[in-house]
Amino acid sequence: MRKLTLAAALLGFGLMSGTALAGSAWTGGDDQATNPLACDATPAAAAAKDYDGGSPTGAPDRAGKPIKVVDVPKLIGIGYFNATTKGILDAAKELGNVDAKTDGPTKANIDEQITFIDNYITSGVDGILFAANDPVAIAPVLKKALYKGINVVGYDANSTPDARQWFVNQAQFNGIGKALIDDMAKEIGEEGSFAIVTSTFTTPNQARWIAEMSAYAAACHPKMKWLETVEAQEDNNLSFNQATTLINKYGDELKGIFGMTSVATPASAEAVTQAGKCGKIAVVGLATPNAMKPYVAKDCVKSVVLWNPVDLGYAAMMVLRAVADGTLKPGATSVKAGKLGDLQVINGSEILLGAPYTFTKDNIGQFDF
Repeated sequence: MRKLTLAAALLGFGLMSGTALAGSAWTGGDDQATNPLACDATPAAAAAKDYDGGSPTGAPDRAGKPIKVVDVPKLIGIGYFNATTKGILDAAKELGNVDAKTDGPTKANIDEQITFIDNYITSGVDGILFAANDPVAIAPVLKKALYKGINVVGYDANSTPDARQWFVNQAQFNGIGKALIDDMAKEIGEEGSFAIVTSTFTTPNQARWIAEMSAYAAACHPKMKWLETVEAQEDNNLSFNQATTLINKYGDELKGIFGMTSVATPASAEAVTQAGKCGKIAVVGLATPNAMKPYVAKDCVKSVVLWNPVDLGYAAMMVLRAVADGTLKPGATSVKAGKLGDLQVINGSEILLGAPYTFTKDNIGQFDF
């Protein structure tokens, strides 16, 4: 199979250069600049950046007053967003002056997500929380909310910065990229071949993680081979079928599958299990502990990378309340987030939840979400 050139990468394919990629045109990563962490885990220096978020027009004084908030995630009805909803409701109850609800599409469809947000702008809310299916497509409706004086905060998957005020980032993208690639390298070796099952190529957080994975792998695990990235729409059946197709297509060449969503990872593990490939094909990815416990218990999956989505939802609600109260303003370096303590402001208008966490057979039983 031909190797693609660095020039092609610079044209937007996001390819890993040199020997790190085997096969067809790269898909799945965005074309933004990457910032891979050091191979030896030396912490990256924080770079100062001016606030780049948006601002509501003529927002009323909401300090300390009851507010009505709607949360519109990528989709509803899956474990991950059930967990973020729990965190949002926990924070609202703790605050005592927030009426919060979650509503949204049952499939990860950006057009439907936009319609939900637009309807809530019309019906009237004080705040909108969102996790974007597409960072650019969602921007106009979020800007409409800002223009109407509504406070807008993102979490999990960002929009363009000027379409919201703040974004609560579950972990820095380069940290996720490093954790995933390092875990896979431990399982399949430095020359193993792997593929990815993601949601869509435009889903902002996954595209960013994949781009950082590419850059980190090129620098720190250059002989690993990247076979293909496939879309699965955060749909369980499609994720299973895509993983099964990869297994059948690449045969013994495929040594590992990354799941980039809380749906794709357990579905890929199930595909590997049904194919009788446990121990032969590693599954590494992002998922909730409860979804992965059966596969970890059977030693079909050795590591799961994530954060606590309940905490993510909780933090997002606390940030929106702080914005509404006027206690979180452009130029802030931290924000108080209830039981989570002070959270750091990064990249101008992002709030960092914390470092990614790796669940293994030794610790996964301690978590219930």
